[in-house]
Amino acid sequence: MSTRTFRVAVRGVFDRLTSEQRAELLAGAAEHDVLHAAFTTEGHLSYDIAARSAFTFRFQDAGENEEDILAAAERAEDAARAWLAERGYGYKNLRSQAEDLSQAPLGKRQRRAAGKAF
Repeated sequence: MSTRTFRVAVRGVFDRLTSEQRAELLAGAAEHDVLHAAFTTEGHLSYDIAARSAFTFRFQDAGENEEDILAAAERAEDAARAWLAERGYGYKNLRSQAEDLSQAPLGKRQRRAAGKAF
C-alpha cells in the first residue's frame, strides 16, 4: 500500500486580542507573511494582522488509506488549537480543509513530465 500525502489548511479569526497580543503578532508578522507560507509537518502559520484578523495554519500529513484524511484534519485542528491556547490567543470560526494529493489533478508540467516517462 502506498503512502498518501495530505495537505490541511486550518483557518480561523483571532478574537478578543489584547493590545499586547496584537503587538506581539505585529512584531512577528514578517515570519508569518503569506508569501512565506508552506505546508509543513509541524504547521506553518500565516496572517496579516495589520489588514485583518484572519489566520491560516498549513499542515502536511500522511496516511495509508483515503479515510486517514479525516484523522489528519483532526490532528491539524488540534495542533492549531494547542498553538493558540499556549499563547493565550482567542479565536473563532476555526475550520479545516484537507486535500489528498494523490487525488489532485495533475498540472500542465506534471502531465508533460508523465508523458515523457513512458
